[in-house]
Amino acid sequence: MNGILYEEDYIGLFLLVTVIMGGGAAFLAGRAIAATWRPWWHVAFYMLILGLAVRFIHFALFEGTLLSPQFYAVDTIVCLIFGFLGFRATRVGQMTTQYSWINHRAGFMRWRRRGDAAAEKPVHPA
Repeated sequence: MNGILYEEDYIGLFLLVTVIMGGGAAFLAGRAIAATWRPWWHVAFYMLILGLAVRFIHFALFEGTLLSPQFYAVDTIVCLIFGFLGFRATRVGQMTTQYSWINHRAGFMRWRRRGDAAAEKPVHPA
């Protein structure tokens, strides 16, 4: 798998720079975007920029390839995943806290309308 997802000889550099640093920054950026009530597509736009920053860190600190569409795509996809997770987790908290008379939490990444009996009862075919 070396060479497909990451270019370093050591997977620890990929995990450190892309997953921990880039993913952590993406998660926090997703939370910030949701906290200001901006739409989800802002996350996608900012993660494209953050993917460039992660690629630059690989280049500047670990002598990675700067202009590589393949590795940029991997870095950006990791940032997108973490960014959308942060966005969704914050949005669920907002919808269940500020609109608690309408919504209640239905899991980590979901909310449900109160009094929505059809959505709460599982339907089993007879």
